[in-house]
Amino acid sequence: PQLPHGHMPLPSFWKAVEDTLQQSGAQLHAFCQAFETVTPSPGTQPLTPAEERKVLSLVSKHGPDKLYQVTSNISGSRDLDLTLLRGQIVALLQSADTKGNTSRWLVDAGGPRGFVPAAKLRPY
Repeated sequence: PQLPHGHMPLPSFWKAVEDTLQQSGAQLHAFCQAFETVTPSPGTQPLTPAEERKVLSLVSKHGPDKLYQVTSNISGSRDLDLTLLRGQIVALLQSADTKGNTSRWLVDAGGPRGFVPAAKLRPY
């Protein structure tokens, strides 16, 4: 059987493959965003023992006044951005990014450290 793209010159064939992959990537991204908006928030559930231990270690390292809770899912898009779930507890390290932008905060998520949108954090 003849492949549908079998008659194409090779560069055009690879271009077609690339376009298809890009389209699939975009669809996957859209799906992930839709999924994030419909998943129920873990914020209403009590913390798991593992989360509790993490919170205690954050408190001992940074103090209770530095703790914030993530108010909605965050998917980091830039380098050094963190991807966090709603309800997670983080400790504030710096209320600005490296360029002095105060809408992105540097946080310790109990291991990984990175930037998150300040608007998606509330004092814990």
